[in-house]
Amino acid sequence: MLGVFHVGQAVSSHLSRRFSIFLITGAATLIVACGTSGTDVPPAVIGDGPSSAAVPAGASPTQAVAPTPTPSDAPMATVTPTASDPDPTEPAASEDGQDRVTRASPDSTDTPEPGSEWNIEDAAERSRAVRLQTLWRWETDFSFRKIGLLGFETVLPRDRIPPIDDPTFIGVSDAPAYMKPREPVISVVVNGEAKAYPLAILMWHEIVNDAIGGKPVTVTFCPLCNAGITFERVIEGRELTFGTSGMLRNSDLVMWDRQTQSWWQQFTGEALVGEFAATDAVLTFVPSQIIAWETFADAYPDGKLLERIINEFGQPLRPYDSPPYAGYDDVDNHPFLFSGIVDRRLVATSRVLTIDGETPVAYPFSFLSDNPVLNDSVGDTDIVAFFDDGTLSAFGGRSGEPQTSGSATAFSRTVGDRTLTFELTDLGITDVETGSVWNLVGIAVSGELEGTQLAPVIHASHFWFAWAVFKPETEVRESIEALTP
Repeated sequence: MLGVFHVGQAVSSHLSRRFSIFLITGAATLIVACGTSGTDVPPAVIGDGPSSAAVPAGASPTQAVAPTPTPSDAPMATVTPTASDPDPTEPAASEDGQDRVTRASPDSTDTPEPGSEWNIEDAAERSRAVRLQTLWRWETDFSFRKIGLLGFETVLPRDRIPPIDDPTFIGVSDAPAYMKPREPVISVVVNGEAKAYPLAILMWHEIVNDAIGGKPVTVTFCPLCNAGITFERVIEGRELTFGTSGMLRNSDLVMWDRQTQSWWQQFTGEALVGEFAATDAVLTFVPSQIIAWETFADAYPDGKLLERIINEFGQPLRPYDSPPYAGYDDVDNHPFLFSGIVDRRLVATSRVLTIDGETPVAYPFSFLSDNPVLNDSVGDTDIVAFFDDGTLSAFGGRSGEPQTSGSATAFSRTVGDRTLTFELTDLGITDVETGSVWNLVGIAVSGELEGTQLAPVIHASHFWFAWAVFKPETEVRESIEALTP
């Protein structure tokens, strides 16, 4: 344990449970940051101001200081800072914090003030930019900002959660014994090549820079939002490599690219700050899905599995069998480091199958569990969703016990000039039109359409609070009557 949290007898057992989960999730942030060896990142100069606290590069998890729970209906954690950034004594930013700026005039002959090259008028914004450059060593061009700098929560130095840049893989038939049949993986198939990325690894690394089927991609996972998203790494003719910035926005991972040090929102793929923000760049999504390992292995016997990272001593770089955010997806838990308003239509950390569009749509997992084969239409696309209620949660229970979360996939149900209607029968998932049998990854395994692959729809399985804050206009479909098949 990271410490003993004494709860008075007057505090209800319900609040006690919520407070203990905060201790775990808050400590997990520091544990992930510090790792076990401290050799994967250079020492960082952290802190500015009298209240700052340094994070040692090789700190032991037992040395981490847990966040202080705050009793409230939606408790927020007060985290012992790794750096007081921004300084709480500074004047507040403008209300929206979104002041676009132009570059400073090159005609001035006076000695420039710190930060004058960005011509940022707001004092708090300018001070934040200066500290990001001088203390956190960012070389980002802060002249271009779609979001005010005060809208980012700095938690760690960049790449303290180390991305994987040179991933190694093993064939499905040679998969190691530690792979549990029902554990979740991110499945990505590009140009006939299939790869599986275990969430047990991504929990500790969050980003894998890779190439699949000859296409450079980055596979990402934000544990705090349960957001598993894959992007193309080539944009505007440039191939980028991504890392973890150590910052969050709306509790979601903010990535950075090493070529321009632009900052990118993982949830949306948008460039928010830096050179690429000037062109309103948005990364291209690559279809991917979170499914059980055995589902992937059965569907893609020639597929590849991401191997665990081994250190110079031949030991795993991280304790991959121990989820750093154990119990975080408990339905009683308030999102960590999230100061926004939770959309109360659903429980904050409940999972939803999401499909974006003119009107974004979300299907609660609780609804899909009762309707594991779902025909619907989203915009102009006729879709089908499949649900597997046996997939394990990547977070596990607070006591280390496995927990089941389920997993969902979504596809277009148009094949050729026909729109299929799917149902669950004694044979499994079948289509009414031909009687063909399909698996959870949208491949017909028998019948007239055997070998046919349904076209995947870009979708994800996020925590509700995260999807709702980025897509507040979402239509929640949680009844048969709400569907438009």
